[in-house]
Amino acid sequence: MSYQIDLSGRVAFVTGASSGLGASFAKTLARAGAGVVLAARRVERLKTLRAEIEAEGGDAHVVTLDVTDPASIASAVAHAETEMGVIDILVNNSGVSTTQKLVDVTPEDYDYVMDTNTRGAFFVAQAVAKRMIARSRGQAPGTYTGGRIVNIASMAGLRVLSQIGVYAMSKAAVIHMTRAMALEWGRHGINVNAICPGYIDTEINHHHWQTEAGRRIIDMLPRKRVGKPEDLDAVLMMLCANESHFVNGAVISADDGFGV
Repeated sequence: MSYQIDLSGRVAFVTGASSGLGASFAKTLARAGAGVVLAARRVERLKTLRAEIEAEGGDAHVVTLDVTDPASIASAVAHAETEMGVIDILVNNSGVSTTQKLVDVTPEDYDYVMDTNTRGAFFVAQAVAKRMIARSRGQAPGTYTGGRIVNIASMAGLRVLSQIGVYAMSKAAVIHMTRAMALEWGRHGINVNAICPGYIDTEINHHHWQTEAGRRIIDMLPRKRVGKPEDLDAVLMMLCANESHFVNGAVISADDGFGV
């Protein structure tokens, strides 16, 4: 017996969609039938991605978003709902990192990571959740009540690694944030879960795996390999599905066993 997840009629808002995992997530959701709002600062990259999605028969819209700016968040969410309809799914993916020892971290480095990964993720989720809650109370238009919020954390949020301490701290906060949101917003039919990816090969880091430092990382992985963006498709689709209403507050590792 086959099983297929159908997101037709749903609108998904994907942050950090201009490259890497965000672009992959957007394509996956569009192939499942969702209308996808592509949100990031690099608008030209988003337009290219929109063209790719539309060429495959999908539906996508582009909005400019700086997750470190509350006004930009409010504008992007409002614009998305005006153009595509109410947001049913949020994939909270925007993230940045630095590579340095903790003793070398400056206040600017710290704010750079925390403002995007933790503060930005929180206020994007809050902006979307406010609208979902209003619909669940009958205070806003929309036939679909509840929703799905998927926060993209990291294996580093569960297992601290050297040289990326502040990044690990920011993603650990996202994990706890996910649980807090699930507890508070679950009563409104909103399911909030997190994915903790391991090392994934994307265009951003592809060159790194051919370096000596990259090969050292691969050598310490259980199966001596890094993942591909599509390796996260199954868990993403499960958490976004209409049928996943009983999965709330879950933190799911997708790291090929590295965190075990």
